[in-house]
Amino acid sequence: MVSEWGGLTFLIPYFIFVILIGATGVIEEIALGRSTGAGPIGAFGKCTEIRTGSRFGQWIGAIPVVGALCLAIGYTVVVGWIFKYTFMALTGGIADLGQDMDVIGGMFGQTASAWGNNMWLIIAVAAVGLIMIFGIAGGIERVNKVMMPALFCLFVILGIYIMTLPGSNEGYKYIFTLEPAGLLEPELWVFAFGQAFFSLSIAGNGTVIYGSYLGRNENVIKSARNIAVFDTIASMLATLVIVPSMAVGGAALDTAGPGLMFIYLVNVFNGMPGGTVVGIIFYVCVMLAGITSLINLYEVPVAALQEKLHMKRVPAVAVIAGAGCVVALFIQAIVSGWMDAVSIYVCPLGAMLAGIMFFYVAGKDYAEKAVNEGAGKPIGPWFVKLGKYVFVPLALIALVAGAFFGGIG
Repeated sequence: MVSEWGGLTFLIPYFIFVILIGATGVIEEIALGRSTGAGPIGAFGKCTEIRTGSRFGQWIGAIPVVGALCLAIGYTVVVGWIFKYTFMALTGGIADLGQDMDVIGGMFGQTASAWGNNMWLIIAVAAVGLIMIFGIAGGIERVNKVMMPALFCLFVILGIYIMTLPGSNEGYKYIFTLEPAGLLEPELWVFAFGQAFFSLSIAGNGTVIYGSYLGRNENVIKSARNIAVFDTIASMLATLVIVPSMAVGGAALDTAGPGLMFIYLVNVFNGMPGGTVVGIIFYVCVMLAGITSLINLYEVPVAALQEKLHMKRVPAVAVIAGAGCVVALFIQAIVSGWMDAVSIYVCPLGAMLAGIMFFYVAGKDYAEKAVNEGAGKPIGPWFVKLGKYVFVPLALIALVAGAFFGGIG
């Protein structure tokens, strides 16, 4: 997004929306999950029960669960690509491609074609499923305690190295350049808002699920702040590696899309000093990020099966991972369109529904109590007002505008 929309011209609205969503949607979804002790199906049902005595909201809660599964299926294809390119980086396969763009592009074209990456897609799902089988504390938390610090450390090392290479300064100039006229384009703000939703995982599903696993003494306000801060740091680290790397390799800095990571950066790595090592570190970082993101998406439908059908964790993971893998195998050639279509509706729709349930249906008193439980300093009445009259309407605007502009996130 930074490459396509031009540095600060994109980052300014993006930062504004990260602050807004972090101060409303992230807090709300964590608190919704924690207060109800359930995922979106149970949480939405609890909200309507508070208001009307009926749990009909659980049927509405199925929408973000299905949405999370659809996102996971599309993302599975991408993570399969990442697994393949990480293996190629480690074994020298990427270096062997050289700098012939036809060869590099042909490799990615083959990978992204119908049935073009079956083996690595299956391996990616198997790896994610294995981690998830061990549960939250035994699997997800244990892996994340290693993966997340490793991700940050590797990207910092990579960023420092890129900084020393000739030509990287052009990348930094691009990142921190502002074109004021660009800020007048409504489409830019729609894409920035959609990216903030997608990056912060605010879609009425994953964050609600993880909130349901938190104890009553957890400060959800502090947790939401940490999510927004560290997510933004990770995003900026990636930007400070990718765009200057493109400048070092002489690539066009306004290039975007999956080809940036799998075509243009391959060419860049193969043409820079120490590029083989740089490529290894980069793809390992991306693989770690991909695994943790995919776990987050699959956890939503897995938790729903456990919650509503009382399935044990192992068969629940097997059913969801198996179904996701099969569908992902079939959509490899159309995954870009799949993700565009899903992201137009899933993130803002799920976020809007969760916001309506929490702020409007459950009501002001419930919302304030749910958020302030475990908080050292109670949040002010501004939180509910901002959520009701700014966050929820903006989610609706993003949903409509995203469909109009043809894709967000």
